[in-house]
Amino acid sequence: MRARPASILLVEDDASLRTLLSEELEVDGYAVRSAATVEEGCNGLREWRPDLIVSDLRLPDGDGLAILRQLQVEGHSVPFIIITAFGTVDQAVEALKAGADDFLTKPLSTDHLRLKIKRLLAHAAVTSELARYKSQSENDSALGLVGESRAMEQLRNEIRQVARSQAAVLVSGESGTGKELVARAIHDESERRQGPFIPVNCAGIPHELMESEFFGHEAGAFTGAKSARGGLFAEANGGTLLLDEIGEMPLALQAKLLRVLQEGTIKPVGSDHEEAVNVRIIAATHQDLAKAVEQGGFREDLYYRLETLTLMVPPLRERDDDVDLLAMHFLRDSARRHQRGFLQLGEVAARMLADYPFPGNVRELASAIERAVTFCNGDMLLPEHLPARIRKRQTESAEGRPVLPSGNLADWPTLDQVQQDYVVRVIDAVEGNKRRAAQILGVNRRTLYRWLDAEKDTANDLSLIHI
Repeated sequence: MRARPASILLVEDDASLRTLLSEELEVDGYAVRSAATVEEGCNGLREWRPDLIVSDLRLPDGDGLAILRQLQVEGHSVPFIIITAFGTVDQAVEALKAGADDFLTKPLSTDHLRLKIKRLLAHAAVTSELARYKSQSENDSALGLVGESRAMEQLRNEIRQVARSQAAVLVSGESGTGKELVARAIHDESERRQGPFIPVNCAGIPHELMESEFFGHEAGAFTGAKSARGGLFAEANGGTLLLDEIGEMPLALQAKLLRVLQEGTIKPVGSDHEEAVNVRIIAATHQDLAKAVEQGGFREDLYYRLETLTLMVPPLRERDDDVDLLAMHFLRDSARRHQRGFLQLGEVAARMLADYPFPGNVRELASAIERAVTFCNGDMLLPEHLPARIRKRQTESAEGRPVLPSGNLADWPTLDQVQQDYVVRVIDAVEGNKRRAAQILGVNRRTLYRWLDAEKDTANDLSLIHI
């Protein structure tokens, strides 16, 4: 999803300066709306909600600070720059006290203004992201899960619904999606929240020790069992037991697990009696258990017992709107662990993360941020701090490399076709701003218009063929 360009409200009564500044800012990729009076500026403020405001101090119908005061009355906070040809120290102090972020005097350096705008917008974006992250992380309705995408909202709703039940739950999803966090959220929302939450990775326990680990054993039950020991079910009594990677559990133990689900009892190894337990089972897997059933690797009766309540955790590529929020979350945590103080995520690095598909899901993103913080010596994470695989993908994308067909070389596009495709993509990326497109392409606008005319002619020729 392409981010919208930052919007700027420019209030300046000098028509020539207003036109010059508008063109310069549009070349930088901003969406600019102009006004010549306080009244027009206030109207633009209400209608447009800009991300930043640049206003002359002296306007035909009043003081430019009136626009700032109107902004404050409406409860909005956006960067505000005052410019004036009659600047004094007292005026600058007054403007800053009123809430302006900067004060510039004429004759105005457009490069200086553009730098101020870039810095103020970057700071505003960081402040907004931090506020959004703090609000989201402190919101009880978030269930401890970071993300505001539609997929995450649906998942939270499903968690609340299954939390009301005492039945077993199957949490399914790709590796690295956060299945344990989902299981913990179910526990925390349930009536068992005061009881223990015990996560166990079935793939990490040797098969010959699984029965003892889960159900416990009596003294002398096997060599080395010098004393009786309670198992994981006893430890989780009154709470929730998460069986992560349940597809790795051997068939013999699956049968015993099914009995626990049906009868609510366990039998320690070496014991001749059963013990009642009150444990809710949450199973998690990245495998296709239905396929495992078909192949004989998973019990059908256990599968149908578990799949009654199934939650699918979406992969990160299906919730790419959450990448920036997750990155802020991991950046904050990593910076705290490394005692680095406040760190920012640079604009280019953020764009690289947004464009990367993350086959390793949230776990891979967390790892990438951890690496970046480790190698960052300044206060901002830059592209060179990210893993090479992420940088490589962004480089290829930035170069506009076409996806070439495999097989016959005769099917490859011509140079003219590649050029036309790239020009169209640049025009689309800048939302039709031909001045900006020409700057990116490194040509003058006349050349760009010639290319576009050639593309139209080609399209017309093709349409005639089909008539």
